[in-house]
Formats: sequence, C-alpha cells, structure tokens
Amino acid sequence: MKNCFVAQSGGPTAAINASLAGVIKGVLEHSDFDRIYGSLNGITGILEGRYLDLTDIFYKEETLNLLKRTPAMYLGSCRFKLPKLEEDSSPYQLIFQKFEEMNIGAFFYIGGNDSMDTVDKLSAYGASIGSDIRVIGIPKTIDNDLCVTDHTPGFGSAAKYVASSILEISHDTLIYHVKSVTIVEIMGRDAGWLTAATALARNEYSTAPHLIYLPERAFDTEEFLSDVSRVLKERNNVVIAVSEGIRDKDGNYISASAGPADTFGHSQLSGAGKALEYLVQERLHVKVRSVEVNILQRCGGHIASLTDLNESFEEGRFGVTLAAKGETGKMITISRTSDAPYTVSYGASSIAEIANKVKGVPDEYINEAGNDVTSEMLTYLKPLIQGEPVVEFKDGLPVYLPVAHLV
Repeated sequence: MKNCFVAQSGGPTAAINASLAGVIKGVLEHSDFDRIYGSLNGITGILEGRYLDLTDIFYKEETLNLLKRTPAMYLGSCRFKLPKLEEDSSPYQLIFQKFEEMNIGAFFYIGGNDSMDTVDKLSAYGASIGSDIRVIGIPKTIDNDLCVTDHTPGFGSAAKYVASSILEISHDTLIYHVKSVTIVEIMGRDAGWLTAATALARNEYSTAPHLIYLPERAFDTEEFLSDVSRVLKERNNVVIAVSEGIRDKDGNYISASAGPADTFGHSQLSGAGKALEYLVQERLHVKVRSVEVNILQRCGGHIASLTDLNESFEEGRFGVTLAAKGETGKMITISRTSDAPYTVSYGASSIAEIANKVKGVPDEYINEAGNDVTSEMLTYLKPLIQGEPVVEFKDGLPVYLPVAHLV
C-alpha cells in the first residue's frame, strides 16, 4: 500500500478545506492507500520537510466535518512558482526524492490557476523519469476562472457573500433621502464572475446593484459617468459593482498598482473603486463613497454555500478515486447536467488544457451596454449559492478547526 501527500496553494476560500476533507476521506476509505500527509504552506512544505500526518488527526468523522466547514487553509498556502525544468531541475529531484522516501503513490494539489501550473510541471517531470506517482489537481478559486470545468469550488460561497453584502449595502444607502453613489469593488483581475454574482442581490424591493462592470468589457470613463447620471435621475441612491481588474480599451487598469508584481507576474491591484469615487465626486458633485470588499469575500465561513462545500468535498474524494485508477496530470472537473433541478457530474481533464489559461465571462452573459449581466448569467449563478451549512457557535462566534500549527 502506498501513502499520499496533499497540499493547498494560492488564495484561501470558504471551501478549500472541504476539498481537503474530501481528499482525506477518499484516502482513508480506499484500499489502495495507507497514510496521508499534509504539506504545510503548499509545495514549499515538501521542499523544506514540513508536514503533518493527517491520518492520525482526522480519523474521527466529527473532526473531518469540522474541517469541511472551516474557512481558509488548514495546511497553509504559498505563492511559490516552480522554475522551468530546463533551467533548474533541483526542486523536482528533491520533491520526488521525498516522495520515494515516504512511499508516496499520489500527490494532490488543491489550488487555482497558478497551482495547476505546478501540477502540470510535476506530472510532466514524473513522466520524464518514468515515475508511477500520480499527480492530481483539485481546483479552487473564488475567481471561477479555470477552464473546462463548469465552475470552481470556493466561487459559490464567495458569490453568496458578495451578493449578501450588496443587499445589506442597499439597505444602508436607502436610509437617507439624498443623492448618493456607492461603488463596491469586488475581486477579479481578469474574470468578472464574482462581480457578476452581485446581481443575485436583487429582489422584489431592491434593484441594487444598479450598474455592474466586468473586466471582459473595455471600461470607458465617459460612458460610466453617463450611466451613473442616468440612474441618478431615476433614483436617489445608486449602488455600483466593479471588478478590481476593469481596464480601458488600451488594456490599462482603472486603478493604481499597489506594488511589484507577484511571483507569477500578476500586477498587485488596488484602487479601482477609489479611482471611480474621485471621478464621480469631481464630475457629478454628489455624495459618493467606495467600498473595497477585499479579503472578506474569500473566507466567509459563517455564510458559506452548502452546495459549494458539498461539491468541493466530492471533488477531493473523486480525485483519490482517479489516482487509484492510475490517472495522473489531470484536474477534477464539474459538468452541469441540469439547471432545474440542479445536478452535476464529476470528471477530469488533462492539466495541460487548463494550466495558465483563463475562463472569462462569455459575451452572452453580459448586456449589450456592458454595464450589467443577462438573465442567462443569473440562471448559471443561482444554484451555486444554495443551502447553508450548520455552523456551531461558542460565545457568540463560529467554531472552526484550530490552526495553531500555522502560527
């Protein structure tokens, strides 16, 4: 019997630990595997020899269930980019040497686009040396921008959080009978899925957000001011949702860089909402404020989507089944088989078809004016935020699994 390694990487979500719980459950119940080890802080934990024996920690079902509804990353994360094999093979040699020493038969990496780059590189290296160690990618990202799969674990819970926040912001703005504009900046560098999800906040008495801007359409400041002016004539309070990655026709971000690019070359964005706040204030002379939801939208475990947690768990579990069949270099995918009733099936695709690619919002999900989403988008989104997990509270606060090992 072989052992397994699992790690988490990239940004946290409210559901990534549910995927980890699924992997652990899959290994514990599978006859092909014995123990499962968790690498601390992503792939760097393997390189540095920092890991936990998860077999002994999660043998009880109640502990596994608590992990499932605990937000962020139990194993910690990293932003480590493996070098190209032809430039430096030493990290690859060290990782696979550690795998051999620990009798590892499968490695599961839970993460987003950049993490799938690591899965791609490790599986390719394994194939080049004739290794039988299976490398499987378990997806997660609130950005929902991984190709092939219908949607990604973590997105549904983040969508539920931002939609709930917009509804509450709408209540806040309505209390004063004065002209006002509230601009809410949502995460999304290259894909506007999460910002689009704010449309779910609309109900029979509130139409907020009244304008939605995604990075898939070029942003024009004059058209934006015209949109805001038009809506201000119709109502006193205007709520606007914008993606952090909105950019003009020349590809320039409507925000200032907050520092150097990260290790994967991504610009560190901040300030789209603030830039638009100053623009509205200067040109329209109305009360205006901007709200940057920032990291709050990533780990709202108290308002997670049960659908999201359950699917994340099943994807992790399915990954173990796939590895036991001898598959490698694959990422687990979700296929939607029906909208109503909502049903899905689980599968896998070659990691080479997914790594370093971005799935943007399709054109038919954005209205012609580029300032809202269509009914097709709402049909797509609604099933993903359904259900609420049972959250235990103590002294008025939610109870989560302790992460003292990360301190």
